[in-house]
Amino acid sequence: MSFIWATRGHTWGFRFLRDGGCTNPLQVYDEAFAGVGDEPEVWQRVAGKGALRFPDPLGRKDRAGRVIPHEFVVLGPLADEVESVEDARRLVWPQVADVFTQVWDKPEPPSGGK
Repeated sequence: MSFIWATRGHTWGFRFLRDGGCTNPLQVYDEAFAGVGDEPEVWQRVAGKGALRFPDPLGRKDRAGRVIPHEFVVLGPLADEVESVEDARRLVWPQVADVFTQVWDKPEPPSGGK
């Protein structure tokens, strides 16, 4: 499954940790999240992409005390199959949980990748 993943860490700000193989992940992200608002949990399907947002499942917080959100743009056929935040979280979070555990409290963000 291909997806874009944006989040923040304990000390570093919002970054793309996965670019989904997109040359311009910000544009794809902006298109998918257009009109979503600031709800803490979101699943919205737009033009074959899914915008997914949920708070960190372990309740991790940044240095300002805010719960860290995870935002994904789910790409490809899976986006058409998912019907809810719960469906998407169940499929996506296991693919990034270990990576986030390793990087969320590092002083510098990791570079984005596929």
